[in-house]
Amino acid sequence: MKYITFTVPCYNSESYLRKCVDSLLLGGEDVEIVIVNDGSTDSTLAIARGYEARYPGIVRVVDKPNGGHGSGVNAGLAIAAGLYYKVVDSDDWVDASAYSKLLEIIKKHEISGEFPRLYVVNYVYEHVADNTRHVCDYAENFPENSVVGWEKVKPFRYSHMLLMHSLVFRTDALRESGLVLPEHTFYVDDIFSYVPLPYADTVCYLNVDFYRYFIGRADQSVNISNMVARYEQQIRVMLAMTDRWTYADIKSQVKGLRRYMFHALDNYLVTTLLFVCAQDSPERCEAYRQMWAHIRARDEKLYRKLRRGYAAAVLGLPWKLRGRILVRGYRILCRKIKLG
Repeated sequence: MKYITFTVPCYNSESYLRKCVDSLLLGGEDVEIVIVNDGSTDSTLAIARGYEARYPGIVRVVDKPNGGHGSGVNAGLAIAAGLYYKVVDSDDWVDASAYSKLLEIIKKHEISGEFPRLYVVNYVYEHVADNTRHVCDYAENFPENSVVGWEKVKPFRYSHMLLMHSLVFRTDALRESGLVLPEHTFYVDDIFSYVPLPYADTVCYLNVDFYRYFIGRADQSVNISNMVARYEQQIRVMLAMTDRWTYADIKSQVKGLRRYMFHALDNYLVTTLLFVCAQDSPERCEAYRQMWAHIRARDEKLYRKLRRGYAAAVLGLPWKLRGRILVRGYRILCRKIKLG
């Protein structure tokens, strides 16, 4: 059995792909590694083919035209044979000890027959400039090493979120959710971390520092200048989430999941306002207006809920002041976790 399919979306990743794949190969025959070459123009494809030749039955390569990160995730999910599905970006890696622990507990759950629909693990921001790190864990939210329903999940603090780095979904849960990420769009990991949640009714949290997230490249999506420039893509992502689950859909979920989904949407909205309001232009103002009009036309109750949520503190402020406050808040957060 393949317990986990790891998908590694790649675009011009020749400088760091080997570190990523080598960390995943520690799973041996228990896993499969799908390297998706997303139209690279460097030697990424040749490196991937080399791994495929050396590790038949473990490494598979998909070579496709450029479609963006979401396209790579979709391509991997389409052919995944593993019981669980995990995305690892090509400049990131996984911790060997935590990896062994995850596979060990999956095998224990196979014996007991209680496969959860979702594993949650910790992720670590690895700061290459000064060789320091910041760990993001969920010990205050989930019982450890137990398969539970969402009714056992405690409230999340503001800005504390389940990110793609922390999630290992059952493959069938993702497929049942109908998840298809948009192409040529940044920040689709938010959709991945939100849309399938109602299909993951059982969760197991492992308090291990599994995912290692590389911080240090100027072109990373978390760089604030990149975020501000890509505001239209973030609006697209925000609307994909509000379109997928209505207010009534969320209210129908069990308490813990209902509470988290509203919490997540509030956070995604604040992030979207940061992207849009960080600069002032007629185009941004119009995109902002259309975003709210779209949400309101589709779901008046969700519109009102979002207007009363975390964003309420800034929605009544003048545009430029709102932008300054949001940017300052993001920079404080970045300093706290040294996010670049």
